[in-house]
Amino acid sequence: MIQDTPGPTLKRALNLPLLVFYGLGVTVGAGIFALIGEILGLAGDHAPLAFLIAGIVAAVTARAFALLSRRYPRAAGEALYATHGFGPVAGRLAGLGVATTGIISSAVISLAFAGYVGTLVPLPAEAILVVLLAAVATVAAIGVRESIMVAAAITILEVGTLVVVAIVGAPSLLDVAIWERLLAPPATLVQFELTIAAAAVAFFAFIGFEDIVNMAEETPNPEQHLGPAIAITLLVTVALYAVIAAIAAAAPDRAAIAGSPAPLADLFATLTGTSPVPISVMAAIAMVNGILVQVVMASRVIYGMAREGLLPGWLGAIEPKRRTPLRAIAIVTAIIAALSLAAPLLTLAQASGYVTLFVFALVNLSLFRIASRADWTGPRRQRWWGIRGAALAGGLLAFEIVRRLV
Repeated sequence: MIQDTPGPTLKRALNLPLLVFYGLGVTVGAGIFALIGEILGLAGDHAPLAFLIAGIVAAVTARAFALLSRRYPRAAGEALYATHGFGPVAGRLAGLGVATTGIISSAVISLAFAGYVGTLVPLPAEAILVVLLAAVATVAAIGVRESIMVAAAITILEVGTLVVVAIVGAPSLLDVAIWERLLAPPATLVQFELTIAAAAVAFFAFIGFEDIVNMAEETPNPEQHLGPAIAITLLVTVALYAVIAAIAAAAPDRAAIAGSPAPLADLFATLTGTSPVPISVMAAIAMVNGILVQVVMASRVIYGMAREGLLPGWLGAIEPKRRTPLRAIAIVTAIIAALSLAAPLLTLAQASGYVTLFVFALVNLSLFRIASRADWTGPRRQRWWGIRGAALAGGLLAFEIVRRLV
């Protein structure tokens, strides 16, 4: 039996290392495994620049999340921040935007997972997706510590896989001519537009660091640990993505990698002359991790919004034995399954990036308003981080909207 609010609370079981593993698990892997081909096809030599632009936007916003998480260390972080900044309507928009992003992200990863597994076993994509999501929902329902421990183990494997690809690809970056090519700025307006478009897609690969704030009620010391966990996650992610993107852009058979359903595996095969199967297996495992942590995050956002009165209270129900939000988990998983079976990967990734940019702009503006008030306890200058973040996130979103309309 699941108890409705009020009832049991979430279990505070996540320390700083587990928060970092959670952040890396939800951030590292999915984007680089699933979308490096798409970004390479758009930006070509400027793929590393696209990742760096997306990383800068994410980094400025990360500062806003770190500051606000100290003041409001509760689940449904983005919804809470926007509510305190602009009221409950903005809070609902932010919270639903975050949950939508997690759900769409999981659908993207599920499709990419089916693509990688399809290169290994002759099964229909639909069957692969159903089995995958049922397994993920089961793990998420068992308990948050168990879910994050599974995610932590897989995160070590997936980061290790990217490090292996970086090591075998490092010799290709020793050529000075390669760096002259990769570091050259876009020479034409078309190249510039495609690089920014690639950055908007690459931004999807950074989605996840902000999800750490939604684990506040499962962290014993959220005021001290959330900010460092966000910073460490983002630093590791930017470094890994930039190196992998540079190696992919320098690859001799770049067109084949850009058009591959398993781009990182094909990149490894191109670099080593060996079978892509080991990387395909690791990519599939990494994607399971990405889906798991997104299901955990989205269900906590829905739970938190229900507890804050922004969604119907029955969505905040907690299963008393495991102390997990089973109703929210079930709803999130069902929507992921429907999207995975109905929409193409790139369309979903772009939609997820656009929603996230909107939410980031709203959170940054909320920081500006909250830090401008008399009861703000930090330095008043911290509010300008909100303006910078809103300008970057809103500018990238506006550029993409205009580019698609023109």
